[in-house]
Amino acid sequence: MKAIVQRRYGPPDVLRLEEVEKPVPGEGEVLVRVRAASIIVADWRMMRGSPFFVRLIGGLRRPKNPVPGTDVAGEVDRVGTQRPGRG
Repeated sequence: MKAIVQRRYGPPDVLRLEEVEKPVPGEGEVLVRVRAASIIVADWRMMRGSPFFVRLIGGLRRPKNPVPGTDVAGEVDRVGTQRPGRG
């Protein structure tokens, strides 16, 4: 599948369209086929890695999650295993 990938912090130039392996949802997770996405201020700050304290959350030298974004809309593609004790 194709995804916008960020391997380092910086300006919008650090974003690249790459072919990546389709993720497998883990326990209590879902895989969403994204139909629309938006950029919010948190995404901008994570891309830039500033203010510096965002790197404490997202990775000191480079982003922990190379595929940025938090605000998406789409269809559930796959569901991971259900956590025990949850209905």
